[in-house]
Amino acid sequence: MKQSAVDNEFALEAVPSTNRRGFWKMLVVMLGFTFFSASMWSGGTLGNGLTFTQFILIVLAGNLILGLYTGALAYIAANTGLSTHLLARYAFGEKGSYVSSFMLAATQVGWFGVGAAMFALPVQKVTGVNEYLLVFLVGILMTATAYFGMKALVILSFIAVPSITVLGSISVYNATESIGGFSSLFDYQPPEMIGLAAALTICVGSFISGGTLTPDFTRFAKTKKTAVITTLVAFFIGNSLMFIFGAIGAISTGESDISEVMFIQGLIIPAIIILGLNIWTTNDNALYASGLGFSNITKISKNKLVIFNGLVGTVFALWLNNNFVGWLTFLGSTLPAIGAIILADYFILNKGKYNDFKAMTFKPVNWIALAAWGIGILLATYVPGIPPLNAIIGSAVVYIIMMKFVGRDKDGVIGTEKVS
Repeated sequence: MKQSAVDNEFALEAVPSTNRRGFWKMLVVMLGFTFFSASMWSGGTLGNGLTFTQFILIVLAGNLILGLYTGALAYIAANTGLSTHLLARYAFGEKGSYVSSFMLAATQVGWFGVGAAMFALPVQKVTGVNEYLLVFLVGILMTATAYFGMKALVILSFIAVPSITVLGSISVYNATESIGGFSSLFDYQPPEMIGLAAALTICVGSFISGGTLTPDFTRFAKTKKTAVITTLVAFFIGNSLMFIFGAIGAISTGESDISEVMFIQGLIIPAIIILGLNIWTTNDNALYASGLGFSNITKISKNKLVIFNGLVGTVFALWLNNNFVGWLTFLGSTLPAIGAIILADYFILNKGKYNDFKAMTFKPVNWIALAAWGIGILLATYVPGIPPLNAIIGSAVVYIIMMKFVGRDKDGVIGTEKVS
């Protein structure tokens, strides 16, 4: 019997070894995920608010944090074959994982909306076509390709990744020439400074949502080494490139919006094509991940949920686009704790090994995990420092301590699961 499309995505089970992918296919998928025009926009915001030396240090530190965080999650995914949402059942319990799945999936729908608007608005500026009509058409087209899952992501990424690298490099060359050469970047003084903690929050927050969903893609890696290396390259090198492209353009033009930069540089037509394709790959990743999240909750086919999520993201696209920086701050305070708790549960409490997913009967809710998540959000919101780091470190420490001292069952076993 022919296997159905939804089975091929393994939304509710581990990916078997026969469906795993090699290094290069995984690399282009992960680069297609992180090569996102919104990261250029975040880079532009930082470029307008930091000296270039400060910018380089913030981007390297922020993307190193992202790389280590996502690389550890990628290792777990390749070892188990499980998505973020299925991994969350071990720490949060089956129904407890629905809460984290909802938050993660909803934010990916939000990112889809931001991406759709970022594609449509430059087209509107050039063509004069109604922006609402363009957002609708873009949203429908992106949703259609996301329906086909990982195969479509690989094909789109193979085209988009080299294209955006070439376009970004041309933009950077034009920008540096316009301000008197590369050395002039280090003489730049921003008109209004951004605090370093706020800058690091923007850098980490720009992809902490997607980063937490790294397992949704790296579960297809043939080896743990492939999963970790491709993830580190994508988040530390790939995402840093996006920030650099955005920052240098912003320094030369004063515009943080990458489409405005390209318009000023006379690159708007190739930008519409290439940035559009670049946004397309990341938006398809976002819809794919959101479909897996809501499938974990509803048990409805991922493909059906992709269609619904695409429509919702399209409807709210312009609102999300107009509230972008606030959206990043929200993500930076609420989402890192989810991944931190999964990491703490796997590496510390379970010593790097989970029982086979098919053999598990999960407890409904682990209230300790939900409490640790809530404490992580409070630490990110109210404790001085760097909010994403506060959330990651604080929630992990609280979770480990509470599970060891409060989370033992009547047999003295720590965890949310038992073998059926």
